[in-house]
Amino acid sequence: MQTALADFIRSSPAGREADAILRSCVHCGFCLPACPTYQLLGDELDSPRGRIYLMKQLLEGEPVTARTQLHLDRCLTCRACESACPSGVRYGRLLDIGRALVEERVPRTAPARLERYLLRSIVPYTRRVRALLGIAAAVRPLLPRALRSRVPSGLEPAAPLRSSQRPPIWPTPRHARRVVLLEGCVQPALAAGIDPAAAQVFDRIGIATVRVAGGGCCGALAHHLSAHTESLAQMRRNVDALWPHVAAGAEAVVFAASACAAMVCDYGRLLEDDPAYAARAARISTLSQDISQLLAANDGALRAALAAASAAAPPSAPTPLRVAFQAPCTLQHALRATGVVEPLLAAAGFTLTPVTDGGRCCGSAGTYSLLQPELATRLLRAKVAALEAGAPQLIATANIGCLAHLRSGTTLPVHHWVELLAARLIGG
Repeated sequence: MQTALADFIRSSPAGREADAILRSCVHCGFCLPACPTYQLLGDELDSPRGRIYLMKQLLEGEPVTARTQLHLDRCLTCRACESACPSGVRYGRLLDIGRALVEERVPRTAPARLERYLLRSIVPYTRRVRALLGIAAAVRPLLPRALRSRVPSGLEPAAPLRSSQRPPIWPTPRHARRVVLLEGCVQPALAAGIDPAAAQVFDRIGIATVRVAGGGCCGALAHHLSAHTESLAQMRRNVDALWPHVAAGAEAVVFAASACAAMVCDYGRLLEDDPAYAARAARISTLSQDISQLLAANDGALRAALAAASAAAPPSAPTPLRVAFQAPCTLQHALRATGVVEPLLAAAGFTLTPVTDGGRCCGSAGTYSLLQPELATRLLRAKVAALEAGAPQLIATANIGCLAHLRSGTTLPVHHWVELLAARLIGG
């Protein structure tokens, strides 16, 4: 694609990066069938190729309007287009640049500004989320039906894997091998058992899990809402919290939320111009992994632990469950870890049911389900229908946002997949 960027952006780092990304696009259209919003709306301006044209016009100095903002807002940032693109176009990065510029040039309405401010002021803070959930649960019967379905009746809304199972507890670190786990913000409030379950699984394969004090939101929410000053502050706080453990020899920084793993893997690039943080951020990004990636790398130890747990199980142990696995977009397209979780679940004795069009987004996409509820609901219905088609007994996923979104659209229990592994290893 030929470009002629405007003077205001041409010589800046963002302009040079955007120019290189635009020039890598060859207009082939392979991205269109991969794009969920294009499939729903049939408008090329709601496809990656169409949005690239809109951003090219913006960067070349043409007038930008609320129409441009609407089409960029409708993007899920699922990055399925990047997986489909034969030219390696870094669409997600271009979108970050384009959205930030549009945010500067197109004023939002007062209600829209307030909505985004509240999301940034509440969601990244675990205590605030817990307080809001408590209030919402108390008044849940009074809420409109559409909103009521999105509010859990408790902090752990899904049915347990077994009625007698207690939530796992954090194991005492007892192994020489150590990993650091960043708990994040929403997950401890919505599903507090996920991180302890991950720690239990690591403990069974000889790895101690260290909890980070002083960490918090990975910065993804503010970043994707173009509040980059807030996002960078959250990144720096996490680098400060993680670094002592990394410097002391932790072999990995792990996340039970694939979206957080994808974000922290990008810290090195996002903080590369900050001399006080660049080197540490780059090292942390290099060590960052989704828990599935680390468990897959220790597949032999995990299978041995599962075999030992199976041999020790009483004769009355429950039969394996049929599980539909929903692979989050961040796991598939950002981390490129497609097909990593399913063999681990199969090794634990679960039967994986078929899921058609498994690469399609569920519609959660961070704050997307709140800011674009109509499109998110249509995507949710299609995803739930695909997951339920194989008659599973429960649904598993790898990201807290997807988990909460899926729970609002199905009567089946929805769990993080590592909870299933923990249940097998500790007698669930």
